[in-house]
Amino acid sequence: MRTQVIVGALSAALAVGVLTAPAVHAVRGDLAITKVVVNGGKPVVLGTGTKTVSLSVTARTDSPIRESFLELWHGTNGDVNATYHRTGTCTAPSAGLTTCSTSFRLDPKSDVISNSLAGGGWKAYVQLEARDGDYASGDYPAVRVQRAASLTVNAAPEPVAKGKPVTVTGRLLLADWNAGKYRGYSGQSVKLQFRKSGSSTYTTLKTLKTNSSGDLRTTVTASADGYWRWTFAGWSTVPAVTTAGDFVDVR
Repeated sequence: MRTQVIVGALSAALAVGVLTAPAVHAVRGDLAITKVVVNGGKPVVLGTGTKTVSLSVTARTDSPIRESFLELWHGTNGDVNATYHRTGTCTAPSAGLTTCSTSFRLDPKSDVISNSLAGGGWKAYVQLEARDGDYASGDYPAVRVQRAASLTVNAAPEPVAKGKPVTVTGRLLLADWNAGKYRGYSGQSVKLQFRKSGSSTYTTLKTLKTNSSGDLRTTVTASADGYWRWTFAGWSTVPAVTTAGDFVDVR
């Protein structure tokens, strides 16, 4: 059964109490779903504010779509943790193809979104019925929904004499959907990189781990003008993030 539900545009026949896990693929007639795209095919990176996520479906049909039901949901084996559903807006068939689309507003302030839902496990469910009675429905893999991260950098002093120390600091924060705010992301490996002025390539000089507050701090020797940055590779539940380069003038 569905344990948590957000309702978008919902008909009376689909009242919250009667929702069940979406079925696997079903087809009647020659209506065929050929493509399902969530968020343009890119991961959904959700911070502490709302995020609008698109869902687009392409179908092959010789009759206009009469009803469309589009859903973004998370769960396995009928145990659904979260669901967003709406009626789609469909174009008239052109060269045998039609597109139905809608969008959902994911809100971490709702009890539907929790830290445990980050990563995979999100699916798109599509249900289409044409005017001639043809029907198609099914679940399709969706993009990952990730907790947003932020990373800062500061290299000082600037300017600095050649051979003198430069201190590079930073902080890695992670969106906590449960608390509705960003927290320091501790114990994470972050690379310190340098790009010499005039070059287009960054070189990794060392790798540090964030402390309990997500902070980073290290000292390097000033050798040439250039840009310092931190880069975090990310996980399936957290996107990669890299700071802009902080320029230090070496004299």
